[in-house]
Amino acid sequence: MAGYRGHLAGAVVFAALYLAALAALYAVDGAWTRVPPLELAGGAAGVVALCLMFGLWPDVDTNSKGQTLFYSIFFAADVALIATREFEYAAYLGLFTILPTLSRHRGWTHSFWAMWLIPLPLLAVPWWLAPARPLAGLPFYGAAVVGYLSHLVLDGRVVRLPGRRRSGWGR
Repeated sequence: MAGYRGHLAGAVVFAALYLAALAALYAVDGAWTRVPPLELAGGAAGVVALCLMFGLWPDVDTNSKGQTLFYSIFFAADVALIATREFEYAAYLGLFTILPTLSRHRGWTHSFWAMWLIPLPLLAVPWWLAPARPLAGLPFYGAAVVGYLSHLVLDGRVVRLPGRRRSGWGR
């Protein structure tokens, strides 16, 4: 069970591996030549940021650095929604924001299905907003899943790490 620094370090390693895999995929057909350099750099930075953020996400169910980060983001988003008079969206955001705090630590936020489901808006929203580029969010969704996976690996939810007992997906 790593602390937030350990989870950030693990997420950096997983992000580097994921970026290498993306670079290899983009190199296969020269796709990187069709993307402006600034967009490539911004995309890489976004991938790393998402890996780091989702490396902390599963601990949002307890008092942690991850909880502080995400609830600050949720608060700012909720204020923006209220300021633009999007009260229904603000209410839904508030409802979904409290869900992790209603469960026990290492409950559903540390589950295999949550790793795939929680980052889903990163795939769905770009597909919905830009139907001409339906897979535009795929690299970012992948980054979030990889960051989430790094957390679960370091917590011993996937494989047993030396010196730690494996706690399993459902426990």
